[in-house]
Amino acid sequence: MIKRIVIIVGLVILIFAFGFWAENKIKEINFEKIKQEIVLPTPGIKEKVKVSRVIDGDTIELSDKRKVRYIGINSPEMTDKRLEVKCLAQKAKEADQKLVENKEIELEKDVSETDKYGRLLRYVWIDGKMINEELMKSGWTEVDTYPPDIKYQELFVNEEKEARLNKLGIWGDICQ
Repeated sequence: MIKRIVIIVGLVILIFAFGFWAENKIKEINFEKIKQEIVLPTPGIKEKVKVSRVIDGDTIELSDKRKVRYIGINSPEMTDKRLEVKCLAQKAKEADQKLVENKEIELEKDVSETDKYGRLLRYVWIDGKMINEELMKSGWTEVDTYPPDIKYQELFVNEEKEARLNKLGIWGDICQ
């Protein structure tokens, strides 16, 4: 019986000693230094590329055959069977073509590299204008953000509200 008590007391002392030792070791860790050493993606750095074709209102193909899905926005789908939606999808595609087809653009990464279909996820820029925003502003897309890629989410939400109020693009009666 005494032997069991000695073993239990010994284990309790050992647990407490380990706890104090671990607590002191955690205090010694420089978390700020670790944060500085972690390399995160750098939003804002832009890659210059040429657009070969526009697939739809929110997706393009580059001259090197990579596909780019605009971050934060969504346009009607070209494959939709409903006539009105198909019409809106075509109009959104045409708006995108006017802005980027056969032009030199800059791609800005947020956090994610690609979507589940292997398309690059990017903000697209021409001459200091963000195409994602331009399409939203003119009413050809709606907000469609997914964390962690939310750098311009608030901007997109405000642009969509404005387009809806003014009945622009997909929010108007253009295809009825």
